[in-house]
Amino acid sequence: MSRLQALTIAFCLLLSLVEVNSFAQAKKPTIMVMPSEAWCVEHNYVDIHDNMGEMERTPDYRLALQSDKHLNNVIAAVNTLMADRGFPLKDLQQTMRSIQSSSVEDALIRSSSTGNNIMETPLDRIRRVARADIILEVDWTLNVTGPKYSISYIIRALDAYTNKQVAGSQGTGPQSFSANIAVMLEEAVNDNIDSFCSQLTAFFENMLVNGREIAFDVRLFDNGGAGSLDDVYNGVTLSETIEDFVAQNTVEHCFSLSDATESHMQFEQVMIPLYKVNGLAQDAYGFGRELMNHLRTVHKTKSKLYNRGLGRFLLVIGE
Repeated sequence: MSRLQALTIAFCLLLSLVEVNSFAQAKKPTIMVMPSEAWCVEHNYVDIHDNMGEMERTPDYRLALQSDKHLNNVIAAVNTLMADRGFPLKDLQQTMRSIQSSSVEDALIRSSSTGNNIMETPLDRIRRVARADIILEVDWTLNVTGPKYSISYIIRALDAYTNKQVAGSQGTGPQSFSANIAVMLEEAVNDNIDSFCSQLTAFFENMLVNGREIAFDVRLFDNGGAGSLDDVYNGVTLSETIEDFVAQNTVEHCFSLSDATESHMQFEQVMIPLYKVNGLAQDAYGFGRELMNHLRTVHKTKSKLYNRGLGRFLLVIGE
């Protein structure tokens, strides 16, 4: 083999390694580490509010971050483990500051068909502002055996769009005479972290091929002027136009119309492309905006779009 041939082969191998490395990096989902809801409730970091006469408790993440020094150290430790493996990160504390400094209003309406209030929960708002692909929920318990300490942990990876678990890890770390929770947690997690990260990467690669799952509802304002989803425009009903749009703009036309009446349509398992044509990430609200604009153009309908979290929206037709 000549020197020129050897150099050519080496150069091609180098290019292949660069392409493989770039491809792998492109497939890393963005993650955000948060305490689990159970941990927040156990430590009384909750916000109590009245939801139509029923008192509900939701995690108060701002209070937890401000009050618990171990929480910040734990989040930093898990962030470091994930960053060392090439995962892009969204910081919970910075996300909370962004929400606090912006004038974001709750979208509150009353459904004409069910009478229920529809709103974006505090957790949904965090997910929407952070725009992370995966939420890592961390829960831990400090075990004390005489002078020794150990950490038992649970980490759940949730799809930020559907709240479905896509990976998990749990265990108990080695005993130590030191009660440094962040260090012990890092040692406990470290044994299973590579398998855990492989699950995350496989899930994200599957989304690249098969799309990202969202859900949405279409309803009519009960004002006597919204008509019906069965109304015909140019030979096609409004419901058919909506269903055709969904079919044409989902991956492999994958979606489920789980409920349909003259005033309501409920779509689930709607598989939208991970990215738009311009390369930007696609989410439920963006998909809903495209649907709203399509209906405005085709049927001259007026409608309003309500955000119900990163992976869900509500489109209400009528004035």
